[in-house]
Amino acid sequence: MGTKTPLVALGVFTGQLLVGWSNDLIDYQDDLKHKRIHKPLVSGELDSNLLRHWLILMLPISFLANLAGPLGIKGGLTYMLGILFGVAYNFYFKFSPLSPLAYAIAFAALPASIALGAGITPPIWLTIGGAIFGVSAHFVNVLKDMSEDRMSGIGGLPQRLGMKGSIIAALICLIAGLIFLVATFETPMTRTLTKFYY
Repeated sequence: MGTKTPLVALGVFTGQLLVGWSNDLIDYQDDLKHKRIHKPLVSGELDSNLLRHWLILMLPISFLANLAGPLGIKGGLTYMLGILFGVAYNFYFKFSPLSPLAYAIAFAALPASIALGAGITPPIWLTIGGAIFGVSAHFVNVLKDMSEDRMSGIGGLPQRLGMKGSIIAALICLIAGLIFLVATFETPMTRTLTKFYY
């Protein structure tokens, strides 16, 4: 494994921390209401003020790790765009019928940023495929908390469609994504990325 891969992974990890930590802070009261004791803030293992301070500290660290790392300026900014929409989902999109949009952009941004970091223009199959799988992941991710979310007034598209509708939507997106990738997959770019990062 080359030195670039761990650095990319580090940058990606810091971005995911921003999404996860902001989600825990925003959902804290709702998590308390539904007694989600597996959450560190609810169980008392972590203090909300401490987490908020770490979140503020992690923001510039994540930008630096991604823009100054192997992804470069274009790749780093593209990845951070995905993180922006991930955080925006926590604040806004999860309450909107446009909730799949945040997942679509976030999931498309990661592979696109890796391609840009290698000096490759992300092909359409990569970005669209990532977006489709992101939407599928959104519908699947909501299923476990569907009833509690609806009780709390969280009105993303999955909550509006309900359990059955969300399962159908997830399956349609998953199948569509697989068909799209198989039909348009480009092996030359895969070989280039492997050579660049490994």
